[in-house]
Amino acid sequence: MAFHHAQFSQSLNQSLAELNGGINVSFEFFPPSTPEMEKLLWSSIRRLEPLNPKFVSVTYGANSGVRDRTHSVIDRIQNETNLVAAPHLTLVDAEEAELRDLAKQYWENGVRSIVALRGDLPDGSLKPTRFAADLVGLLKSVADFDISVAAYPEVHPEAANAQADLINLKRKIDAGANRAITQFFFDVESYLRFRDRCVAAGIDVEIVPGILPVTNFTQLKRFAGMTNVSLPSWLHKQFDGLEDDPSTRQLVGANVAIDMVKVLSREGVKDFHFYTLNRAELTYAICHTLGVRPQVASAS
Repeated sequence: MAFHHAQFSQSLNQSLAELNGGINVSFEFFPPSTPEMEKLLWSSIRRLEPLNPKFVSVTYGANSGVRDRTHSVIDRIQNETNLVAAPHLTLVDAEEAELRDLAKQYWENGVRSIVALRGDLPDGSLKPTRFAADLVGLLKSVADFDISVAAYPEVHPEAANAQADLINLKRKIDAGANRAITQFFFDVESYLRFRDRCVAAGIDVEIVPGILPVTNFTQLKRFAGMTNVSLPSWLHKQFDGLEDDPSTRQLVGANVAIDMVKVLSREGVKDFHFYTLNRAELTYAICHTLGVRPQVASAS
């Protein structure tokens, strides 16, 4: 028994040691709608900034007010931090000339990275005729942006089937996208199978897993229902009985995310995108455990 316990401990220690310093991260935020939410957002950005992420993205809604708030957050990140800002950009409810002007404005303001998305269709809208691949092509025609696009290991809810979804992803990459960031998921095997299918389809960019640290399982079930994400039975069991215990939920959520990153890292994944929901605590703790820590300047 002692021998097997020692073997397990050695394996766990080795797993964490292999991760130390070998992981790159990026973070997603959303624009605040109230002064309280704005304070929370900037507290989170400042908390996570020392971890030196590759970039931080800011979501972008179809509503013009949300778009204005996105631009405001991006401008402030550009001007007040050392972070690489990557605004989300959608083509829903936007004419080509408007998108082209906005892309030029971003480039002139020093923004070099963009997350290019089709965007959610408004209720009652007609079948779309323009897609994210069209937006990628438009952006590349304006300037040589570094472009991230979305990928769906468990298939986009509107896709006819998995093969059609994969073909659509390849169109985005062929149009000039530099990487794909996945929808959040909890079935690691679904991501690994999807990555293999991408390679077989000739998609040669990195497929960055999107990690959602869970703090509210009820909210997660709502998100998953809207996005075609499966929640394994083991995840339900992990959060069972914790409806009124937020502290334990945080610990469980952190453990789930850390385990996912450890498994994926052993499968060769080194870049991870965290959906922070504008809260830094859990993401920071996960990154710290995985060896992603503030850079300490050496003494001269």
